Amino acid sequence: MLRAQCGDRDALELLLRGIQPALHRYLSGLVGATQSDDVLQDVLITVARKLGWLEQPELLRPWAFRIASRAGFRHLKRERRWLSDDAGLEEIAAPEQAPPDELLRELSTMDGISPASRAVLVLHFQEEMTLPTIAAILEVPLGTVKSRLAYGLNAVRKQLGHNRRR
Repeated sequence: MLRAQCGDRDALELLLRGIQPALHRYLSGLVGATQSDDVLQDVLITVARKLGWLEQPELLRPWAFRIASRAGFRHLKRERRWLSDDAGLEEIAAPEQAPPDELLRELSTMDGISPASRAVLVLHFQEEMTLPTIAAILEVPLGTVKSRLAYGLNAVRKQLGHNRRR
């Protein structure tokens, strides 16, 4: 990381290649597979440009996910695909049971799950981040992360129930 911050191009490329797969998975779940490559490119450019500002190397991953979250949400707002799901959910406790892996992979195409909830589901279950870490990355209170997780899991359960009836 220090070499990359000092302008070593090979070190920077190695660093970016190391975080790229996780960021791509996250952005695919957030903005959809067809749009994720463009958003990822913007994220990697931002990370490369601002890497010198990062003082603690151990914070690279959460910092990069924060940049990816902001870029993904900006993209969704530009595309008018943003749905609000926070109304009235602040008091719901976050369930611990994860949805099936194949369902998590299809989050970006599911109707009824807002990007905010998809972000929390992907970070928590696919990237295995803790709820406080997700709150820091998304820059929202822990209660909001819990409500988005609860809302997302509820929507996944409804989708599962709908698919079983078919």
